[in-house]
Amino acid sequence: MQPSPRMHIAAGVPHPAAALTHNSALVSKKVLLPTLAWLGAAWAVGFYVKNQLHGRSSDFDGIFAQQNTPDVEAARKRQLKVEQYGDPRNSLLNILGWTK
Repeated sequence: MQPSPRMHIAAGVPHPAAALTHNSALVSKKVLLPTLAWLGAAWAVGFYVKNQLHGRSSDFDGIFAQQNTPDVEAARKRQLKVEQYGDPRNSLLNILGWTK
């Protein structure tokens, strides 16, 4: 037997569909504003970190471009055994090199 609205009124219990009105917890300011504040703060932190990593990457690229001569690159390849193990610059853990 399906519960009817009359049964809920008689028992003094709110109907299950009453939770779907505009006073719902998701629409109320008590939940919505803190959620928006949290999402805004998380976005701001992520944006700041992304900009810092990009700026540092550009700084280091400029420094290394001055130092990376063909002799230095050859010595680096010999020391790191790039032919055998691969270039660590292409590693998934190289966060600063992801945009290149």
